[in-house]
Amino acid sequence: MAAETITFDDGAAYEEFMGKWSLLAGQAFLEWLSPASGLRWVDVGCGNGAFTELLLQRCAPTEVQGVDPSEEQLAFARRRLARAPATFRVGDAMALPYADGQFDAAVMALVIFFVPEPARGIAEMVRVVRPGGGVCAYAWDILGGGFPYFALQDEMAKLGQQPLWPPSVAAARMDALRQSWTDAGLVDVETHEIAVERTHADFEAFWAAARKGPRIAPRLSELGAGGADVLKERLRERLVAAADGSITIEARANAVRGRRPG
Repeated sequence: MAAETITFDDGAAYEEFMGKWSLLAGQAFLEWLSPASGLRWVDVGCGNGAFTELLLQRCAPTEVQGVDPSEEQLAFARRRLARAPATFRVGDAMALPYADGQFDAAVMALVIFFVPEPARGIAEMVRVVRPGGGVCAYAWDILGGGFPYFALQDEMAKLGQQPLWPPSVAAARMDALRQSWTDAGLVDVETHEIAVERTHADFEAFWAAARKGPRIAPRLSELGAGGADVLKERLRERLVAAADGSITIEARANAVRGRRPG
């Protein structure tokens, strides 16, 4: 059976569901990466511009190009970074609309598991960076339980709902990332685990954010009458609140970097 395609077409909903997580993980990723300033970057699968904004704030790039298949997400990114030196365009990670060697660095932020053929996406990043340029990525450790909404997916599975994982989820394993970067001909390949956490004011705030994920609402309706309420209460019991009622969620991502020879 073919994997179900997962798309993000609502930039505002994505911001609450995943954009804030992307910023947390992205900050930790860039601290590890410690890139030079003045580079030309391409942000592959830039979505609503959450990681693109980090690049602009922290890395002083001379150029940032963002590419994503969703025009709706790109519209949000353009509004978000209206006064920033960033350019966004619709495109496919497996056929990037850029010239060979056009950039100094290419990045996939929380994207590689959405690429139907990850090896093609990696090859495209290698193609569009100059010799000596960097290729990097980070992705949630979904199979290791590191996804921010793992508890939600796990409880849905216990109620008979198949988890809605990305089509190339195995590509985000640490060993898979290292092997893929090596197979793509990159050198100086390194991997790193990123651990982050996000605190919601209370359980209702967490639940509101979780419901904004792609296909979550339709799947809740598939649970039948009262099913969503049962799921919600199971989650409430599972996610222990602090004394002030806040809920803190921990997540982990796997990161990789390498350099194009030359």
